[in-house]
Amino acid sequence: MATPTKVVAVEEITKDFQESSAAVLTEYRGLTVAQLKKLRRALGQDNTFSVVKNSLAAIAAKEAGVDAFDGQLAGPTAIAFIKGDAVAAAKSLTDFAKENKQLVIKTGYFEGKALDANEVAALAALESRELQLAKVAGVLKAPMAAVARVLDALCVKLEEESGAPAAASEAPAAEAPAEAAAEEN
Repeated sequence: MATPTKVVAVEEITKDFQESSAAVLTEYRGLTVAQLKKLRRALGQDNTFSVVKNSLAAIAAKEAGVDAFDGQLAGPTAIAFIKGDAVAAAKSLTDFAKENKQLVIKTGYFEGKALDANEVAALAALESRELQLAKVAGVLKAPMAAVARVLDALCVKLEEESGAPAAASEAPAAEAPAEAAAEEN
């Protein structure tokens, strides 16, 4: 029979699964409390790294519709619930796992798709969202910049053919009223 504390724990884990765009299942055997604290800081404020009881996590994953962790919930288990940038969080996890061999990335899911450890590493190898958006903006800006250069070159060519720059032809018109005022005095 389920105790009230276990029911609450399952509800919290289920809520974390539902609110997350991604989650990574890890084994943390041998990590110290200080190392876990460092990992939580590396993940950032939008993400959580929770040590979970396997049976409760299995029930919560089932309730949330996540089947990526079937058969993987064994041993000391912690789940990184990623609510922010999945690429940055995966990068933080893989970097931490490289520095601390005790952290083992088992599996994960991203936007409803199950990922194995290699796919989590591939997700971490992607460029950040900001960099990808900057590249798209650069691609979209390039045609406009090319049009601006062509128009500028056309203006320069027309100025050369007419013999005087367009800006210089406006300057004498502005000086004319000043000369007329000087002649009147």
